[in-house]
Amino acid sequence: DVIETILMGMLYSGQYQAMMPKLRSTNFEGMELIRPMYLIREEHIKAWRDYNHLRFLQCACRFTEENELLSNDSSTLTSKRLETKNLIASLKKTNPQVEKNLFRSTAADVGLGARVDLGMVLIRFDLGMKVYDPSVQEWMGLNEWFHGNYAFHFGIGYPF
Repeated sequence: DVIETILMGMLYSGQYQAMMPKLRSTNFEGMELIRPMYLIREEHIKAWRDYNHLRFLQCACRFTEENELLSNDSSTLTSKRLETKNLIASLKKTNPQVEKNLFRSTAADVGLGARVDLGMVLIRFDLGMKVYDPSVQEWMGLNEWFHGNYAFHFGIGYPF
């Protein structure tokens, strides 16, 4: 699910974003979304489900569930998630490490920023610090944060 979401963002919206295992809701104060099975592979979850004779809901969104049910035939794909899942399966035939490589290529950072909406123009200032560096596959310690592992961003744009 995490790998599919990363690829869908890249392929269909031109963004490189990853799902975090825990995040705070921006819509509901005090609510957090926790994904306890973040690092468990889908095939292992399905094997556990089958072993225990359980039936899971495919998706809380009826529209998505109906589209995925209709799209079992690969000639009539209607779900971008299913299309992405099939792409990953195809890539795994020649590179069994493709999922692991995609997951490891994701960096982690923390930051602090301010945005000023002046009506016609939006100005932002951000300070970001690297927490995980995928190029060397290691976590950054506190001492390393302020020795070149930070970035200051300034941006001017249109408000959405």
